[in-house]
Amino acid sequence: MTSERAQAYGRVTATLAEVGPTKLQPAEQDLLRESADTLLFCEDITADPAAQEALDAVEELLDRLVVTGRWTAERADRLRADVEACGPAITH
Repeated sequence: MTSERAQAYGRVTATLAEVGPTKLQPAEQDLLRESADTLLFCEDITADPAAQEALDAVEELLDRLVVTGRWTAERADRLRADVEACGPAITH
């Protein structure tokens, strides 16, 4: 884990504390928190099916929040970037 990943995790948890109770259902908050946890402790996203599933679940949730008008695209993009930054960089 790097300090950048830890800082991203901190931003995710701050966002959940700030807007979670008013803008997210408990299950949605849990999904985001668990996904950030999974990514934070992942060493290689391409070799970790749980990390890939976490990213897919976050993407699906944030897309749904935007499509239904519950969140703006900008807010969803910021949270998406923070969750992704919890994990290691994807190498090709």
